[in-house]
Amino acid sequence: MTIDDLRRFLAECAGEDETVDLAGDTLDTPFGDLGYDSLALMETATRIEQELGISVPEEEFTGTATPRSVLLAVESAAAGTAA
Repeated sequence: MTIDDLRRFLAECAGEDETVDLAGDTLDTPFGDLGYDSLALMETATRIEQELGISVPEEEFTGTATPRSVLLAVESAAAGTAA
């Protein structure tokens, strides 16, 4: 999964904030600072599973705080390893 995929999923699940560019220097910015809450992240996890067939355990996904941590959790789940 790429940052572009994540940006699309977040926009579809929680709406898109025109002022946020997840492709910029926001990979390590907390989701709260980007305007996304835990509900948006859980909806994003569901969308990732539906579209990509990658299931990230809920406890691992809820521990993600930044776009980079989501990408790493999805990569880990896709590889079948723990992050």
